[in-house]
Amino acid sequence: MTPDTDTLDPEAEAQPQPAEERDSMDFDVVIVGGGPAGLSAAIRLKQLAAEFDHDVTVCVVEKGSEIGAHILSGAVIDPIAINELFPDWQDRGAPIATPVTENHHWILSQTGKWSIPHIVMPPMMGNTGCYTLSLGNLTRWLGDQAEQMEVEIFPGFAAAEVLFDADGGVKGIATGDMGIGADGVPGPNHQPGVELHAKYTFFAEGVRGSLSKEIITRFGLDDGVEPQTYGIGIKELWDVDPEKHRPGTVIHTQGWPLSDTVGGGFIYHQENNQVAIGFIVALDYTNPFLSPFDEMQRFKTHPAVRPLLEGGRRVAYGARAINEGGLQAIPKLVFPGGALIGCSAGFVNVPRIKGSHNAMKTGMLAAEAAFQAIKDGTEGGDELSAYPESFKASWVHKELYRARNVRPALSKFGIALGTFYAGLDMWLNTLGLGFLVSWTFGHHPDHEALQKAADHQPIDYPKPDGEITFDKLSSVFVSNTNHAEDQPDHLTLKDPDVPVDVNLALYDGPEARYCPAGVYEFVSEGGDDGPSRLQINAQNCVHCKTCDIKDPTQNINWVVPEGGGGPNYPNM
Repeated sequence: MTPDTDTLDPEAEAQPQPAEERDSMDFDVVIVGGGPAGLSAAIRLKQLAAEFDHDVTVCVVEKGSEIGAHILSGAVIDPIAINELFPDWQDRGAPIATPVTENHHWILSQTGKWSIPHIVMPPMMGNTGCYTLSLGNLTRWLGDQAEQMEVEIFPGFAAAEVLFDADGGVKGIATGDMGIGADGVPGPNHQPGVELHAKYTFFAEGVRGSLSKEIITRFGLDDGVEPQTYGIGIKELWDVDPEKHRPGTVIHTQGWPLSDTVGGGFIYHQENNQVAIGFIVALDYTNPFLSPFDEMQRFKTHPAVRPLLEGGRRVAYGARAINEGGLQAIPKLVFPGGALIGCSAGFVNVPRIKGSHNAMKTGMLAAEAAFQAIKDGTEGGDELSAYPESFKASWVHKELYRARNVRPALSKFGIALGTFYAGLDMWLNTLGLGFLVSWTFGHHPDHEALQKAADHQPIDYPKPDGEITFDKLSSVFVSNTNHAEDQPDHLTLKDPDVPVDVNLALYDGPEARYCPAGVYEFVSEGGDDGPSRLQINAQNCVHCKTCDIKDPTQNINWVVPEGGGGPNYPNM
């Protein structure tokens, strides 16, 4: 009998079909994120397994198309952690070849600069014994070392879901389905995700990880700590004139083009006539008309900066949020069945502009705690209390304690007085007089700092010249960013009316400016006088997470796209 089509729901066929049953795999430890923290944890687990002749199975899931694809950092690295992980890293061929030879700190005005004498700089801000390098390439090398130790590494698979056991503890993760259409319906190339079960699951997603955010909320890991605060770092890689290249020279700047906003620039002379240049803007800025991307472009036009780039060629671009909350914003590190490591927890030392060494070390500490538990015969699912205990006894905690008041001082006292206080605080801690500044300053969430458009004047940013300064779309092009077009939008809105009714009406649509990739734009329907709507160009997204952080209404929720999407950073 032919069914009566008049009685059928016309939308029935458009509804998502039941997902296919997912396959599952079991490991001792599953690690979400193939960055320095996650790979260091995996390597340390395998080192201990070999040392004690006790097999441990380890799996690393990485959403990027390859290990290192999404890694973005300045980067000047303190080798203290890799010295511990691989004392023979030089013999192993680690891509760490350019020691810091010069270290400068400039205060910029619009046309001039003033160099802060080394003698007044706290030792913490020095770079003696450090190296400038591509953190992405170092991460790729760590991935090779891990694979040689028989760590299972799955690049191109996004961890999309946390799995819980009957008692509410974490029992692993599930990777996202592949081949889901934009309408939410499985397409012809659909492949269901895979469940990865583990005794312990480490979250090493980096800053503002989507699953880490869920875990922190579910288990109340941030109860009793200060809110995490962030900056956005925007970076370009340039091939420069060999005559202008000084390998090992490291320059940090404060001041222009910013005035009352925390931030500054960096210029790192790396190997192969390449210079990494970038700009960081704290995301607690107040002016909704401010555009971090355009501040970066202005920075390059300074008379002390532009000559370095003239005659050169920009070869890569990227952007990423940075943890700035410090020690007081680090959440509880463990929960039933897992742990937070690296930038998922926020171990960046702001005045040093470094976090990779701390990320690696915390991964190693978590690995040591997990291995001991597994060796002792645990079935998993418990809290690895040994990890936070070892963290509190480590050099990571000591370093972060000394720096805890630096970033909040800048917001509390203003740029000039805050800089003076920060220097004094670091010096007193260095000299063993930290008891004189024993207090710890607090934070406020970054999105709460944004003020109404009516209280500020628009900022007139110069048009890009295509030689030294560029627009967002040409920048995204050299980030090698790509996403499958026919997939659900990973930039989700809790309420689709809020962008126009609130953000545009009150803040003049800051989404279009704080995003460094041109993802968000307000467009008119029905002509110039028609109603505006927010258009989301998810294809451009470089996974910086700024929108998830800075949206004044917290209406944007960043979730993982299909695995393999996003930027593919070379030498970044």
